[in-house]
Amino acid sequence: MSTNDGKASAGGSLTVMVALGANLLVAVAKTIASAITGSASMVAEAAHSWADFGNEIFLLVADRRSAKQRDDPHPLAYGREAYIWSMIAAFGIFMAGAVVSVAHGIQELFSPEDATNFAIAYVVLAVSFVLESFSFAQAFRQAHAGGKERGTSTGYFALTSSYATLRAVFAEDAAALIGLVIAFFGILLHQVTGLAVFDSLGSIMVGVLLAIVAVVLIDRNRRFLVGEIPDSALRDDVLADLLDRPEIDRVTYLHLEFVGPGRVFLVAAVDIVGNDTEVHVATALRRVESDLELNEHVEEAILTLAVPEEPSLVPAQRKRQASDDSSPDDTTANASET
Repeated sequence: MSTNDGKASAGGSLTVMVALGANLLVAVAKTIASAITGSASMVAEAAHSWADFGNEIFLLVADRRSAKQRDDPHPLAYGREAYIWSMIAAFGIFMAGAVVSVAHGIQELFSPEDATNFAIAYVVLAVSFVLESFSFAQAFRQAHAGGKERGTSTGYFALTSSYATLRAVFAEDAAALIGLVIAFFGILLHQVTGLAVFDSLGSIMVGVLLAIVAVVLIDRNRRFLVGEIPDSALRDDVLADLLDRPEIDRVTYLHLEFVGPGRVFLVAAVDIVGNDTEVHVATALRRVESDLELNEHVEEAILTLAVPEEPSLVPAQRKRQASDDSSPDDTTANASET
């Protein structure tokens, strides 16, 4: 059984550390460049990078706290801490990055400053692009591995994965690269036309980009905090795993819910094979629960007895296989009737 996030769990802290180092270097360089050039777009980019640097610290806290093992006060462990701290980081993007960038851009529209030393701005943007690309490549590799395992695209996996820190770094670095391109064209158009309005608009566009990313990340973390269920493919895998166990005859109810990065809470109603006494049935249920919890992706499993009248659940793949197996018979029957 796998949560389909399997390979995403590997190197999570490394991805955050790479992003942290890259953002610190970039933030310092952009701050110096913004002071020398007076470019509104560079000010926005500096605010963006400092916001990202602060957010990476929150993401490191998220990784550490969510990895704590369960205890009596927290029987489902601390996995959801990842979504809380990642949401705080997302708010940080909006407050420290988007607001500063948009506000400064609007201010420059009404009282523009003449930018100078454009060459310095271009050099810093180029170096920043290289560093951000290196950080994004690490997040991309991690997301690509998870997407390949799940059978989805890299971007979709990063958006829907239960690993909040991966999603945050992937989104932040992608936004950083796009922001650098926006800043470059804002400064270039300012230099070519002599109109500071393009520089100011670049600052505002970077702020809007950060706000969009923040809203998306806040919404994704909100979903996991209130109870995100895995996709149908994972549900079918777990259902098939239960049905393949010799103790279980059928399953009539199955609930899966993420309680942390790569970890689920499992509740199922099952029919135990045979007609043993209550004591033997209870023992069999506990044995299957313990066996399920040996899987690294199952935080806790609770099994209860199915009601005889309840319909059985069948994995979608087995339904399709049964339908394919019955097709030749149906064709033969139709031909004979004809």
